[in-house]
Amino acid sequence: MKTRCIGIWIISAIAVAFGLLTLKSGGEVLFINGAGREAAGNFLPFILWFNFSMGFVYIIAGIGLWLQKSWGVWLAMFIAAATLIVFAIFGIHILQGGLYEQRTLGAMTLRSGVWLVISIFAYWKIIRPVKGA
Repeated sequence: MKTRCIGIWIISAIAVAFGLLTLKSGGEVLFINGAGREAAGNFLPFILWFNFSMGFVYIIAGIGLWLQKSWGVWLAMFIAAATLIVFAIFGIHILQGGLYEQRTLGAMTLRSGVWLVISIFAYWKIIRPVKGA
């Protein structure tokens, strides 16, 4: 078994925590008719369902990264790419004058940045050393 650097511990924990928080916040808006849904404002169902469903994938990716499996890295890259694609669709919605919440823009920026950093770091720490061996 490869030794696990502190960076792998950190990105794995971030991925799992991000997934749990995503499931909690998305689930409150999708499934509970209360304060969470009211606070959500002009949310886009497509974005909300995408983010909620990806919460499960975040957790799986975090486990794969913790185990230092190459599939965990590729899953992190998939998450980053899919998030950027959905973010672009959201941008088109905004440019066409669609209603949106500023916090959705911030959340998508954060999600994109976090998963880009996680996937790049994981590639360099998990995939790259195997290729160079």
